[in-house]
Amino acid sequence: MNPNPKTYSAKAGELEPRWYVFDAKGLVLGRLATEIAQVLRGKWKPTFTPNLNCGDYVIVVNAAQVDVTRNRRDLKIYFHHTQYPGGAKMETLRQALERHPERVIERAVRGMLPRNRLGDDMMGRLKVYAGPTHPHQAQKPEPWARPTIESVMAQQAASAGASAEA
Repeated sequence: MNPNPKTYSAKAGELEPRWYVFDAKGLVLGRLATEIAQVLRGKWKPTFTPNLNCGDYVIVVNAAQVDVTRNRRDLKIYFHHTQYPGGAKMETLRQALERHPERVIERAVRGMLPRNRLGDDMMGRLKVYAGPTHPHQAQKPEPWARPTIESVMAQQAASAGASAEA
């Protein structure tokens, strides 16, 4: 056994981001946000490198129909202050979902990503839409299904076989 094994670190040119579609209809907000954050970050890939944006693009449809547990629609409060006297602004999750359902998912995912420029780049790969349609058909997005090790290995073998033929 090698006493000094080298850690693999992917190069920016080796990364091949893909497009995935998440349907938020009936899914719990927090569980959906953790899945999206992992895909955006690329932690499920064997080529994960912490200092590179090695994640994929994510399209979320039906954001207005996301679900929450317990009584959070009325109890969860989003708060911000305008920095002016009397500038405290509060709205419940129910009000936020009625006004801008996209922002609810974006805010939940943003809290699970790094707080730096890399996290901002990852958020740029997130596209959220309130309804069932999106304008990204040209990118040929696939519906997200959590990959198993067998499916990842088969995909790598197929891509290695295709590059060997070329």
